[in-house]
Amino acid sequence: MAGHSKFANIKHRKEKNDSIRGKIFTRIGRELAIAVKSGGPDPAVNGKLRDAIVKARAGNMSNDTIERSIKKAAGDLSAVDYEQIFYEGYGPNGVAVIVEALTDNRNRAAANIRNAFTKGGGNMGASGCVSFMFDDRGVIMIEGKSDDEDQFMELALEAGASEFNMYDEDGSVVFEILTVPEDFSAVHSSFESAGIEPLSAEVTKIPQTTVRLTADEDIKRMNKMLNLLDDDDDVQNVWHNWEE
Repeated sequence: MAGHSKFANIKHRKEKNDSIRGKIFTRIGRELAIAVKSGGPDPAVNGKLRDAIVKARAGNMSNDTIERSIKKAAGDLSAVDYEQIFYEGYGPNGVAVIVEALTDNRNRAAANIRNAFTKGGGNMGASGCVSFMFDDRGVIMIEGKSDDEDQFMELALEAGASEFNMYDEDGSVVFEILTVPEDFSAVHSSFESAGIEPLSAEVTKIPQTTVRLTADEDIKRMNKMLNLLDDDDDVQNVWHNWEE
């Protein structure tokens, strides 16, 4: 559920997502519904929906399931009553945390998220208190071989990517492509047209700086906060600058 992650966490997060696929699909379905409500069911003219579809496909949601979700949302807009709310605050030792909720009950969401901050040794702050520490970026992660570097870099940069990185650890190679949100769809489409499927693809928030926790108690509290947020049905995404 957390946003940007470096190479060391890619496999772990992918395995975790595979084990809780039902929850992930529920959250993606909610994003699709909100996107349809805000801009209509045609991804050609609804950029938010187009990005949600990319994320859904990267999360292994089938095209049939995606289409059903869009048609359901388009056919019954009155039933799409989720409200998008962002909460900001701090975890242990000043770790910056942003929580995105899609909820049909603002009071319940606020109470539960505040409780997670408190039990994790942190506190919720005012809107804008930490968001300036993050940049909105499209992030595409692709597994490949070192020989793929030139081809992938050319595809990424010609389509408008702003940054291209390769991580190689014990023979496993993962490429990271960063874009500004406006170019995310074009860059992803470039790889899709070449028949290259990503490990993950989404518009997310990347911290400008990170915080390292060294005390065991702080690490325990931070993990408790993240676990509580992950278990909350109202919580859609969590971003933080903890250097795990």
